Amino acid sequence: MPLVHFIHANFRWVASGFLLVFFASFGQTFFISLSAGHIRAEFGLSHGEFGTLYMAATLASALTLVWLGRIVDRFSTRIVVAIVVPALAAACAAMFANQSLILLAIILYALRLFGQGMMTHTAFTATARWFVGNRGRAISLMTIGHNTGEALFPIIFVSIAALVGWRTGWALASLGLIVVALPVLTMLIRAERKPQASDPPVRAPASRDWTRSEVLRDPLFYLLTAGTLAPSFIGTTIFFHQVYLVELRNWSLELFASSFMLMSLLTITFSLISGALVDRFSAVRLLPGFLVPLSIACLVLGGFSAQWSAFAFMALLGVSSGVTSTLLGALWPELYGLKHIGSIRAIVVALMVFSTALGPGLTGYLIDLGISYPGQITAMGLYCLIVTGLMTIASRVAIARSLETPRNVR
Repeated sequence: MPLVHFIHANFRWVASGFLLVFFASFGQTFFISLSAGHIRAEFGLSHGEFGTLYMAATLASALTLVWLGRIVDRFSTRIVVAIVVPALAAACAAMFANQSLILLAIILYALRLFGQGMMTHTAFTATARWFVGNRGRAISLMTIGHNTGEALFPIIFVSIAALVGWRTGWALASLGLIVVALPVLTMLIRAERKPQASDPPVRAPASRDWTRSEVLRDPLFYLLTAGTLAPSFIGTTIFFHQVYLVELRNWSLELFASSFMLMSLLTITFSLISGALVDRFSAVRLLPGFLVPLSIACLVLGGFSAQWSAFAFMALLGVSSGVTSTLLGALWPELYGLKHIGSIRAIVVALMVFSTALGPGLTGYLIDLGISYPGQITAMGLYCLIVTGLMTIASRVAIARSLETPRNVR
C-alpha cells in the first residue's frame, strides 16, 4: 500500500501515536536541559550537583515505570492517555511556579515519568498492537512526532525565554497539553485498531508470546541491552550538557538550537526508510549496523571544535535516531510477542530511562573532576564501535532461535 493511502486509511491511530511522542517532548532531556542554565543559576547548583539531582529523579521514575507501565496491558489506550497527559501538564505547571529545591526534584521526577516514560511507552506499545505486518511503517510515522518536537521546541523555548523568561515557557507547555493534546487525543483514540486481513504478512522472526519473567531470564535480552541502551545514554548526555558544550566550543546557544532542524529532517527521512526496511527484512536483521552512524557522530563532535562539527554531529545523529527509533520500536514485539508487550516494554523503557539518568549524572561528576567532556564524547563513539560486534552476534542468535519453532503469526 502506498504511504499516502496507508496514512489515509489509518490516520486516527498514526496521528495519535505522533501526538503522544510529540507532546512527550516536555519530559525529554533535550527540552528540560534548555532550562538547565537557569535552574543551576537560581538554585546555586554546579553541573555535577544538577546532574546528580536529575539522575536521582530519573532513576526514581524508571523504578516507578516498571510498576506503572503495566497499565497499558490492563486498560485501553484512551484511559491511559486520560491519566498521563494531565499528570505531565501538572508537572510543567509546577516547574513554572516552583521556588523550592526539594520540589524541583519531585517535578523532575514527574516530568521524566509521565513525559519520557509513560507518554512514549504508551505510544510505542499501542502502535505495536495496532499494526502487524506494517509495524515498521507505522512506528516510523509515529516517531516523526518526536523529531518534530526536537525541531520546533528548542527554537520556540529559547525565543520565549529571551522575551518573557524561561518559566513562561513551562506555563505554555502545560497549557498546550490541556488545551490541545488531551482533547485531540481523546477524540482520536475513540476505538482501538484491530489487525486486519489486508495487513501485509508478518516477516518478523517472533515465535511465541513471552512473559516478562521469561524475558528477564533470557540471556539474549541482556546482550541486546548493551547496544539498545547506548543511543538513549549518549543522546541524553549530550543534550543535557548542551549549554556547557556550547560554552566550551564558544558557540551560541541559538546556533546549536538551530541545528536541531537538520537533525530532525534527517531523522524523519531515515525513520521512513528504516520503517520500510523493517517491514521487508525485520528489525532483528538490521541490528548489526544501527550503531555505526551514532559512533561516527560522537567521534566528530568529540574531535572537532569548528561550528560545522555541530551540524555534522546533528546530521549523523539524525540518521542514527531515525534508524534507532523505528528499529527498537519493532524489535521487542518481534522477539517476544504482543500478549505481554506492555509489561515487557515497561522493563525496556525503565532501563532506557535508567541509562538517561546515569549519563547526565556520571558525565556531570566527571566534568566537575576536570575530565575533558569532548574526550568523554569520543569514548562514547568508541564504545558504539565495539558494541556493533555484539549486535551482530545478537542478530544471528535471534534469527537462529526463531527457526527452531514455528512462528506465531499475529
